[in-house]
Amino acid sequence: MSNASPRVHVLTSGYVGPRTASTVSLIEAVDGLVVVDPGMVSARSVILDPISALGHVPEDVTDVVISHHHPDHTINIALFPNARVHDHWATYENDVWTSRPAEGFEVVDGVTLWETPGHTPQDITTIVEESDGLTALTHLWWFTAGPEEDPFATDSGALHEGRRRVLETAARIIPGHGELFVPDEGTPR
Repeated sequence: MSNASPRVHVLTSGYVGPRTASTVSLIEAVDGLVVVDPGMVSARSVILDPISALGHVPEDVTDVVISHHHPDHTINIALFPNARVHDHWATYENDVWTSRPAEGFEVVDGVTLWETPGHTPQDITTIVEESDGLTALTHLWWFTAGPEEDPFATDSGALHEGRRRVLETAARIIPGHGELFVPDEGTPR
């Protein structure tokens, strides 16, 4: 990659309803290749084909970040056999479990984790410093319109506080089950 700033690619936009899929993203950085939320999708090719189209193979992925431990965001972690896995309290590599807080942890240069509980007590947001502003990959929103109140939130107050924090800095938001969006005055807070 020629650019020093990381670049985010949405591999597939998720959805909820009779069927459920997570939004899966790839971050290309100078010092790593990061997949965020490789969860449920209609077929593994939905994740793997866009990675291939970008010139990578699964073995190239250095890191996987999971926003929280629900299966719809984690079920395809094993597609990336060489990757370290990051969650709310640790990094896992092969048989090594390294405990650490998520808040402020730098996965690779320009890719940082924030603790943003609400949907679950363990939710994290991945913040990417792209050349044209910050992109937040998060389950604070399911999709562009919210929902205003997360029906499964374990702590609604914390969720809304996390939203406020992200909205103060993010130019773009990639929600847990929808398409990338640019926040505006109508974005649920």
